[in-house]
Amino acid sequence: MNKIALVTGASAGIGEATARKLAAAGYDIILAARRLNRLQQLAETLSVESHLIQLDVRDREAVKRAIAGLPERWQAIELLINNAGLSRHLEKLHEGHAEAWDEMIDTNVKGLLYVSRAVIPGMVARGKGHVINVGSIAGHEVYPSGNVYCASKFAVDAITRGMLMDLVDTPVRVSTVDPGMVETEFSKVRFYGDDERAKKVYQGLKPLTGDDIADTIVWIASRPEHVNIAQVVVMPKAQASAMVLHRQQ
Repeated sequence: MNKIALVTGASAGIGEATARKLAAAGYDIILAARRLNRLQQLAETLSVESHLIQLDVRDREAVKRAIAGLPERWQAIELLINNAGLSRHLEKLHEGHAEAWDEMIDTNVKGLLYVSRAVIPGMVARGKGHVINVGSIAGHEVYPSGNVYCASKFAVDAITRGMLMDLVDTPVRVSTVDPGMVETEFSKVRFYGDDERAKKVYQGLKPLTGDDIADTIVWIASRPEHVNIAQVVVMPKAQASAMVLHRQQ
């Protein structure tokens, strides 16, 4: 039987790419996301077994039910990819929207906590597991008008460090992958479907792809069990920091 991985936010972008790469590496995959139709389409392309969960990680009780209700065959999760996350707006704090703040904090921070709380006890009990959180360069430096999104990713960094300490006396490994600019649905979601504005984010340079981050995740997960890659920051060559970019004219 293959190892089992759970990927949140698996319906697109980094999550979808990670599911594909993990399947190629021989994992059976639990695919979790809000858009069930996307998960179904993805599952049809995978060469391994998959189990689909339509899940909004912001819903604490739904997360608890989903993990507690897994069929026995899917309960021994060895790899958790906490990928579900998003950004909304790019505005000064005093001009921001409280509902957007709630959506980012509830998804990026609380959702990660809910899923981790539901999954990690099983890993500890079985004496085997690995949690890989998908953070961001925004968790290392604040950029203009990024205020709450950056705060949410700083929180992911702090939570990951806390997990590492809390699990140091167990066999469970904890890692974070912190990408720079990746061309996915991220900017389209941030700007509420404004394709033109989203495309401008990536103009004049070659950003990372979801596959680039998925490759990194699979590499981290494939290290020997005594090796823990605590943190990896991945940026495109044209990016030196969150706001230092080289764009070709």
